[in-house]
Amino acid sequence: MHVVVAIDFTASNGPVNNPKSLHYKNPTGWNSYQQALISVGEILEKYSNDRMFEAYGFGAKLPNGQVSHCFALNGQTNSDGAAKVHGVQGLLDAYSHCLTNVELYGPTNFAPMIQRAHECTNRIRVPGSGYYVLLIITDGEITDMDATVNAIVDASDKALSIVIVGVGPENFVKMKELDGDDQALTSANGRRVQRDIVQFVSFRDLKNNGPLLAKEVLYEIPDQLTSYMKSKNVKPLPKPKVSSNWFGEVGASDSFRVPSQGGGGIQPSSSYRPSDPSAQFASMGLGSMPAAPGMQSHAPPPPDLPPPPYSDLPDGWEEKKDANTGRAYFVNHRTKSTQWERPTAPSAPPPPPPPPRPSCRQRQRPCAQPPPPLGGTPPSWPQRRPLPPCGSRARP
Repeated sequence: MHVVVAIDFTASNGPVNNPKSLHYKNPTGWNSYQQALISVGEILEKYSNDRMFEAYGFGAKLPNGQVSHCFALNGQTNSDGAAKVHGVQGLLDAYSHCLTNVELYGPTNFAPMIQRAHECTNRIRVPGSGYYVLLIITDGEITDMDATVNAIVDASDKALSIVIVGVGPENFVKMKELDGDDQALTSANGRRVQRDIVQFVSFRDLKNNGPLLAKEVLYEIPDQLTSYMKSKNVKPLPKPKVSSNWFGEVGASDSFRVPSQGGGGIQPSSSYRPSDPSAQFASMGLGSMPAAPGMQSHAPPPPDLPPPPYSDLPDGWEEKKDANTGRAYFVNHRTKSTQWERPTAPSAPPPPPPPPRPSCRQRQRPCAQPPPPLGGTPPSWPQRRPLPPCGSRARP
């Protein structure tokens, strides 16, 4: 999945040196746009194959005096890929640099940014091989409502979803209208959207609830992606088979699963042959979100070698390493699955409790039977009385 970010640099946000401005250059913290970039950017970054964002701004006057409604935050041209920054930190750096070099202006036009995202989808040569999400962060004072609706209708058959995040105190009536949940959007010439591609989220209401914010941002994207795949007649590939015969001949239909780089579950991989150690794993499944990029396979040891020892792993597990990253992953031959986390053997049952300690009376040795009565003794021998039985002894 590819993410395009568009930030509202219009004057309706307030002067950047005003503490009440949504773009306020706060020396001790984040302003409203930076908070939204961090919170929402971290959510979408997890679903980006390369963790790159195409970062744009709109509604600002550039250093050359031109007012632009679609310009790269990093100052590059709008050619393919030139506006990319790496990760959320790259977004924040480009935003801060841009804020000091442009003048907040206007008007607030969404249509050019939606058209730009529409153009980005043309990079997808094969339907189903990619998907774009356009994130628009704005104060909601849109001025080209009709042109924006037309742009959304035109893009509704493309591999595109639009997430609008509203910052500030506005009621966002027009943003909710663009969401189209209550009524499907219709262009000026009467064309209806082919599918719902817009989701609106009020950042003000959810900024202190991270899980709910993530839920709302992602809420409609799975259905939107699925509806696009269906419209293009793209069907999920069959679930790959998993072979547990790692040291024998692997058939052409055998394949296995390698954990995804994100650590969140496993992704299906294409089949490989022992004679091709450099075979690349390609993404095969279409889940609710696009799969992470493939990983390079390992050539299994020759058939005459014994399986490697499992050392401290539970019975049926094997440790392997990814050839690209060197990161270890673990193969469960019983369930024919893999995972990043090192499995642990089930803990041994606790030892039985020790027997109860005997009481003081039980710890006494059994008393010998009293000796028979003494007979006559020599005169020089003292005569003593026998000890009483143990039960009648007085305790010390």
